Order: sequence, then C-alpha cells, then structure tokens
Amino acid sequence: MNAQLLTMDTPDGPFTIIARDGAVLASGWTAVPGELTGQIHAELLPGGYEPVAELGGISAAVEEFYAGNPAAAMEVPVLQKSGPFRSHAWDVLRTVAPGHPVTYTEYAELSGNARAVRAAASACAFNAAALFVPCHRVIRTDGSLGGFRWGLAIKESLLDRERELAPVPQA
Repeated sequence: MNAQLLTMDTPDGPFTIIARDGAVLASGWTAVPGELTGQIHAELLPGGYEPVAELGGISAAVEEFYAGNPAAAMEVPVLQKSGPFRSHAWDVLRTVAPGHPVTYTEYAELSGNARAVRAAASACAFNAAALFVPCHRVIRTDGSLGGFRWGLAIKESLLDRERELAPVPQA
C-alpha cells in the first residue's frame, strides 16, 4: 500500500511527513524521505509514496504548532509498532505538557517503570513520528538537552517555542 508524502517549510527547516490512512507513519526535519523510512516498522512500510500538496489535519497541525498551538499535533493519529513498553511509552510522551519537559528518569516513571530509564531513552530514539510524538520534551536530569535525531538546535528551538507558550504556574 502506498503512503502520502509531504514536505513543509517550517521555521526549523523542511519537515517531511509520511502518512497513510490519515495517520503519521514517520516525520522529521528533513527534505529527504529516505531519512525517515528506517524508523518505520517493517510491517508498516509502504510500497511507495505519493507526493501531495497537503495532508488535511496532519499538515494543519504542523502549521498550528508553529502558530503557537502545540496541542493540535497531539490530536493527529500516529501509526507506530513496537513492543508493549515502547508502544506505551510513545503514548505517554503525547501527555507531556508543552513547555514542561520531563527528564528521562521522570519519563520512565510516567511510563510505568522507574528503573527503565534506558528503555525510555530507547523509546525516544526509535520514535518515528517526531513532533506528533514529542520526544523533544525529554531532557537529561542535569537539565541539558541530551540527544535528538534531528539535531540539538532543532530540539532547543522546539523547547524554547513551547516554553514561551506555557502557562506560568500559579503560586
């Protein structure tokens, strides 16, 4: 089955989305689709790609994110496949509030196993649907950024953008 392919211009550079049946299979800050396909589970790999001019709610959510509404991306269906912990951890990432990043340790705890810090980090590393599953919201315990497949400059930009939008906690 073929998938749809769209590359959008964003303030952080080209953002490419591979989608099927209204769900994101893979996405990231690249104009090279081949840089995305390695993250798609073998059972979900499309047979080919049909370039499109827009992806309805998916591309609208990217535009909304950059217009100041990061919540819209969390409503977009995502199609990823892995084992039970990683699949659950991806779902958990979608609940991390914009502007309030969590540490890898906190992410492991939120995912149900406080000792599974490496497994939580692995869920970030193997996340195919960047932005829609916001692995950029996970940082190191010391507050440093850690890694990010699309580069630390983009991770920092995304976190800064979300921090500016986050509500100030009430005392």
